[in-house]
Amino acid sequence: MHPLLIDVVACLAYGVVGIALMALGYLIVDLLTPGKLHELIWTNRNRNATLIVASNTLGVAIVVSTAIAASANDLAAGLVTTVVYGLVGLLLMALSFLLIDLLTPGKLGSIVAENELHPAAWVNASAHLAVAAVVATAIY
Repeated sequence: MHPLLIDVVACLAYGVVGIALMALGYLIVDLLTPGKLHELIWTNRNRNATLIVASNTLGVAIVVSTAIAASANDLAAGLVTTVVYGLVGLLLMALSFLLIDLLTPGKLGSIVAENELHPAAWVNASAHLAVAAVVATAIY
């Protein structure tokens, strides 16, 4: 098989894995927040929910990108490790959300659903990116 074709197949495969993990991240945030996330973002234009989803998506991209860069030339093994590291990253991001919720006043999920931009959304967003950076560093 031509090397360019092999690279294109690998790119498509990793892209599908990355998109699937980002979609799973979206669903996890949806489960952790009250209401329907798509309504909060697209109908209500909620900046808190948007910030959390955006940071989650970027966090997943950081983990997936690092997993791809660290994977061997074996496409199948690389895809498996990318999925596993992506799931670990999502699990840890969800745990950080729950931990912040436990350690701070109020319900973080409800704060995320508020219309006015809340500082807690920034704390949670930075936690998503920090967890992603830790997982990405641990991959190497």
